[in-house]
Amino acid sequence: MKEKIIEAVGDKLDNLGLIIDSVEYGVVDGENTLTIVLDREEIINIDEVVMATRIINPILDKLDLIKESYTLDVYAKEKGDE
Repeated sequence: MKEKIIEAVGDKLDNLGLIIDSVEYGVVDGENTLTIVLDREEIINIDEVVMATRIINPILDKLDLIKESYTLDVYAKEKGDE
């Protein structure tokens, strides 16, 4: 699934300087959840996560990879202390 999503999103996140780090699908708190984690060298702010979600969501709707209803959870990879 990760490969299909990355292929479909392609370079559409390039303007934000973001990449998809991981994709997981499963049940979280009793709900089907597709989790997409974004990454890059610099810290990703919430506005960039929102913009990325607005890019990713319609692409996923068009792909229709998951037949049942689910929650899309997009967030930035946590950065450790440096």
